[in-house]
Amino acid sequence: MVAYQEFVSLSQSLDSEERGSAAHLSALAYLKHVGPADEQAALYAALIGFLDDPSVKVRAALAYGLLHSTAAPRPIMLALLHDSAVIARAVLQYSPVLIDADLIGLVKTLDIAMLLSVAQRTTLSPRLAAALVARQDRQLTLRLVRRHDVALGDALLAGLAQSHGGDPDMRGALLGRRDLPAAARLLLVQKVTEALREARIVKGALPADRLGRILRDSADTALSAIGEREASRFSPDYVSDLVLTDRINTRVLLHAVVTGHVMFFADCLAELAQAPRAKVFALLESGSRSALNALLTRCGLGDGVRNLLARLVMHARASDLADDAAARHYVVTALTEELIAEHDGVIPDELEEAFAYLSEQNILLARKAARGVMAAFALEAVSPMALPYDGEPERLALPAA
Repeated sequence: MVAYQEFVSLSQSLDSEERGSAAHLSALAYLKHVGPADEQAALYAALIGFLDDPSVKVRAALAYGLLHSTAAPRPIMLALLHDSAVIARAVLQYSPVLIDADLIGLVKTLDIAMLLSVAQRTTLSPRLAAALVARQDRQLTLRLVRRHDVALGDALLAGLAQSHGGDPDMRGALLGRRDLPAAARLLLVQKVTEALREARIVKGALPADRLGRILRDSADTALSAIGEREASRFSPDYVSDLVLTDRINTRVLLHAVVTGHVMFFADCLAELAQAPRAKVFALLESGSRSALNALLTRCGLGDGVRNLLARLVMHARASDLADDAAARHYVVTALTEELIAEHDGVIPDELEEAFAYLSEQNILLARKAARGVMAAFALEAVSPMALPYDGEPERLALPAA
């Protein structure tokens, strides 16, 4: 415990280190004081006095003592906020007594070092985060986007995806956020697809036609996977936007079922048919073939596509298309063979897109299913398998006598 006379001696010393000790002790005494109000007032006056000390070390010691406390006097913290840069940055980053009204006006004029201090505060409101993003500094914006504890809002995230989608670092940071709107996520996936298509290492590794098929299949998978997540959240806006922008076609509907994204498929049908979601689910789960055809007719699908989707739904009821590659391969193979047999090998124009999609998937799924079978066989095999030998046995040549 420091006696009063000793404190006065420290506070009036010519040594800035000693005055800094007095300032820090005053701050701690003020925060922990539980005595009479006049003592509290005297301590407050002492704190005010240290604000005018010519040494930055003294003012820094005062700030350090008050920095993390919610009980620190606001006038003193606001005064320290306009002190030297080293003190102001610490106050901006750590002081909990500052509110948005204190900071938002400053954000418009602070330099980048000060703004980065604000961006590192323990909590940032959406309003303050938006004000920081409005400064349009890439480093600052990227830091904020990578803070998943800071809510940026759907409109701001969508705007960032639109304006910074070409920046790989920003794109990765945005895709890493769980609160990224579905439409913005789909836009960024498209940006990734374009970037991969133009990357020299990718273009040099695959023929152009195969690369195009892989990227298109991946883009379709991303579209339906995002839709599946939105469907689980009961958010119809994603599918509504896809329908309005004419992004729902036969290929997307087929891909949704083949990849096991049945909730997204149901949402697409509900939106196209303008039917209740629960009713569509019931029809897909247990509806008759005629009821399914009636639903698909309301969706505006042609006869060939309608019959193909109805068959696919019937197959999907008995198979685990979400996780079983072999089951998906079987279903796609069955549909392909049915189409060929039904039309005697002459596929109608209406089903050309669907048939091309099924043919692509047949190859991809055959490879996946084969890898799964071989992996399972390797785990179950207890001894090495010897391949049969059909040739003549090798004869030994005896040396001449």
